[in-house]
Amino acid sequence: MSDRFVDLLRHGEVVGGGRFRGDTDDPLSASGWEQMRATTAGRSDWDALIASPARRCAEFSHELAGERDLPLQLWPALGERRFGAWENRRAADIPLEDLNRFWTDPQGFTPPAGEPFLAFRDRVLAAWDRLLGQTFQHPLVVTHGGVIRIVLGAILGMPPEALLLIEVPPACLTRLRIPTGGGQPSLLFHAGPAACGAPY
Repeated sequence: MSDRFVDLLRHGEVVGGGRFRGDTDDPLSASGWEQMRATTAGRSDWDALIASPARRCAEFSHELAGERDLPLQLWPALGERRFGAWENRRAADIPLEDLNRFWTDPQGFTPPAGEPFLAFRDRVLAAWDRLLGQTFQHPLVVTHGGVIRIVLGAILGMPPEALLLIEVPPACLTRLRIPTGGGQPSLLFHAGPAACGAPY
């Protein structure tokens, strides 16, 4: 039996621009829809679609599942980290000292009323373990930048403070190989939308 693969796709640009969004449920912008359609165009090897229930992930996933006749599952555990008092705020609106602590020590600093890093990581990795237990040979997972960083950090053995050094632009596609018969998952590619043929 051949190896399995998992593709992780971050949602495209969102209405309202760059903000801290966990529970904030803004939809994709027109540009975001274009990015997602361009990144997935011409790719036909997926056998299932799994998505965060956030609108910026789920609405496109419903469209793609209908076009490709793919089974679709929405998993709340694949949602973005919840940012509490920082929800729907731009980075420029956050006190610089707090923002620096968040970037450099995500495990030790939690935004007020936000989801602690360890709780977020445990939630995402439980979803990852659940995904590995499925029988799909090549699912597409439509999710968020924070979720993708957690999965990559676990596979590559990265400490929490290094995860924000992984850039995950809108509509970025990441492919992971899952060896059959044991062995560790590996990273095949992590491509921004320009590399995938999508408008940046």
